[in-house]
Amino acid sequence: MEDAEYIELANEFAVVHVRPIKTRNGVRLEISSPKLSRRIALCPLELESLTWQPTKTFSRLLATPFGPEAEGTPE
Repeated sequence: MEDAEYIELANEFAVVHVRPIKTRNGVRLEISSPKLSRRIALCPLELESLTWQPTKTFSRLLATPFGPEAEGTPE
């Protein structure tokens, strides 16, 4: 499998690019934020675990979208 082309998902708040990538540990879904120059590669289990979460989990994540380091608190 060759790494695929990016698919762009966007709205008025964010733009992300997603694509499957081949790694030595199998296929991952790469998600990148071109505006923030950040990316992550998630395995199938990590992706499935997103489906286990209630919607309010994501609301809590968005309360500090860039993590505690952006607010000056240690991890």
